[in-house]
Amino acid sequence: MTKHGEGGSFFRSRKFTDWATVKEALIARSIDAVFILAPMAMQLRADGVPVKVVYLGHRDGTAIVVGTDSDIEDFGDLRGKTVAIPSRFANQNILMHRMMKKWNMPYDSIELQEVPPPEHPSALRVGGVDAYIVGEPFAAQAEMDGYGRVLYHTKDIWEDFISCVLVVREELIEEDPDLVQELVDGIAKSGKWLDGDLAHRMNAAEMAAEHYFGQDPDLLKFVLSKPVDRVKYTNLAPLKKDFDEIMELAFEIDVLSRRVEFEEYVDDSFVRPLEDIDWNMELLPEDPDGGIR
Repeated sequence: MTKHGEGGSFFRSRKFTDWATVKEALIARSIDAVFILAPMAMQLRADGVPVKVVYLGHRDGTAIVVGTDSDIEDFGDLRGKTVAIPSRFANQNILMHRMMKKWNMPYDSIELQEVPPPEHPSALRVGGVDAYIVGEPFAAQAEMDGYGRVLYHTKDIWEDFISCVLVVREELIEEDPDLVQELVDGIAKSGKWLDGDLAHRMNAAEMAAEHYFGQDPDLLKFVLSKPVDRVKYTNLAPLKKDFDEIMELAFEIDVLSRRVEFEEYVDDSFVRPLEDIDWNMELLPEDPDGGIR
């Protein structure tokens, strides 16, 4: 949702708890823009849904987590184990297969179980899975609560890992490209602000915990600082070389029904150099829905 004013457009977010609902909302056009899983965006385009990836949500920000007392010490130890993934369309699923290939393991060496992201920590705690791979803050939750430890941060096993991408309906691009540009610019300058100062990250954790996630701000502060490059919010242009690798792996493991060319599902015309963006940014935590102008 947006609200126009002299200071620009006010974007309100809508929270979803599972990927299937996000996908259906986008198909029905009850939302025009959304952060969604990268392979899911590709498959939507393969299915004829008129969407384009215009930007990334962040880099990295995912971890493989095992139990604190687990005897799993490296990826090879996951052989024969059950690992929770957010969705078969998640890039975390692609990463697991990429790692199995790297470790010369057959793709059926690990049982991958689809589990909604908020349920990953509890599944590990009760022994329903041996490990999980998910985006933050759910990776950090088990670590901070003391029953999980990080086996790998994705930043250490797939440099500049991509999880979520910003997808926009093509109708909105055609009807109001200036609004799309404003949205992309807002994400870009927010990312530079976050990556520019640890104090900014702590401030953002407080605001996001209260107005967006309804979670403990200490958890979000943990995610944004331990280590500080656990998740990065700059270098968010969608690059062909990154997406081609994801696409080929997704097609290889039957996540995609066909190969999808980069130009078919990506519109990078809204990406601008950071120095060309107007850096006046107003955080509005007093709004009951939260938001940024």
